Amino acid sequence: MFLKQTIPAFPVHNIQESVQFYLSNLSFEEVYSDESYAVLKRNDAQLHLWKANDKRWRMGGFFLIQKPIRSGAESFLAGTHSCRIQVEGIAELYDELKVKNVLHKTERELKHTAWNTQEFHVVDLYGNLITFFEFINNMKT
Repeated sequence: MFLKQTIPAFPVHNIQESVQFYLSNLSFEEVYSDESYAVLKRNDAQLHLWKANDKRWRMGGFFLIQKPIRSGAESFLAGTHSCRIQVEGIAELYDELKVKNVLHKTERELKHTAWNTQEFHVVDLYGNLITFFEFINNMKT
């Protein structure tokens, strides 16, 4: 047995708005989309989006204590995910995205880390966090 690839899947409220964000701001390409799911890619990086719009959990009351809603698509899940995408040419990507004003609002700089990476962060429309990183001097931890 051998594990090959990880593909992050982000919960969002609106698939088409999210697809447009990724196309316009992060230069991903649309591979597939419908009302509830989308597949995006840029070079070898792939990202999936799934619709999290079930609002029945807001009904409250005693019934939820007895039988909580567990659809897996609750609206409060949107914006709760994150992933790291390894990059070659991190400074170039940072410069590209900085002018598009999509960098994390409080973590806006390209940083060197103690674990031998350079990285920066982007937050999508719903608050899902993407960290783009590159290993320094090809040192992998």
